Amino acid sequence: MGTIHLTVTSTGPLGGFVPEMNVVDLPFLFRDGEHAYKVLDGEIGRGLLNKFDAVGIKGLAFWENGFRHITTAKKPVREPADMKGLKIRVMENKVHQAAFRQLGSDATPMAWGEVFTSLQQGLLDAQENPIPIIYTFKLNEVQKYVALTGHVYSPAPLLMSKKSWDRMPPDIQKIMFDTALEVARYQRGLIREQEQKQIGELKAKGMTVVENPDRAAFREAMKPVFEQFQGQFGKDLVQRIVNTK
Repeated sequence: MGTIHLTVTSTGPLGGFVPEMNVVDLPFLFRDGEHAYKVLDGEIGRGLLNKFDAVGIKGLAFWENGFRHITTAKKPVREPADMKGLKIRVMENKVHQAAFRQLGSDATPMAWGEVFTSLQQGLLDAQENPIPIIYTFKLNEVQKYVALTGHVYSPAPLLMSKKSWDRMPPDIQKIMFDTALEVARYQRGLIREQEQKQIGELKAKGMTVVENPDRAAFREAMKPVFEQFQGQFGKDLVQRIVNTK
C-alpha cells in the first residue's frame, strides 16, 4: 500500500507473502552466526529478498534478532525429553509449531501481546525467543529458566514499500542497498555484545541459565521436521544453504 516506507520484522509472518522465506525457520539449519551471514548476505539471501518484488515490497537486507532459546517456568530444559507435555507459545509459523510438537510439547500459536500475561497466569509453561527479546520484555519475571538451545536463527529482514523504492533515482537506490548491508553488519555486532551482557544480567536477576543443553539431541529430535519441510521450500535451496561454507 505504501502507507509505511520501511519496516524491520521477524521472518515468522513473511511466509504468507513469500513462502520460501520460512526456509530460515528450519531447526538447526545454520551451524552458527557466520554461516547464516554468508548465506543471507550472499546470492541465496538476495534471491529470497528479490521475491518480495512480486508483492509490492523491496527486500533490502537481513538484519538480526538472534538465535532463539527456550524459557520455562517450573523446570530447566537440558534435553528434548524435558519439553514433553509443556505448553509453549510459538509464532504463527507451521515450521515452529511442528518442531515443538515433534518434541511432545503443546505448541500454541499466540499473538505476542498476549504472551506475558499468559505466562504470568500459568496459561503457558514456556516460550522461545532470542535473548534480547527475553531481556527487553522482562520475561525473567514470569520464567525462571532459559536454555540456550539456539534451535533456530532469526534474521530481521529490512523491507521497504516498492512504491517508495520506485520513486527514488538509481543512485539513491544503490546507496540504500549498500547502507542497509553495512548497517546489518554493524547491528549484528551490537546484538552479539548485547546478548552476552544481557545473559549476565538475567543471571543477576535470578534467572537460571542452562548454557549447555544437549543441542545434538535437540537437532536429532527435530530432524523429522527438517526433512518434512525441506521439500516444501525446495531441497536444492536447503542443500545450497547447508553446503555454504
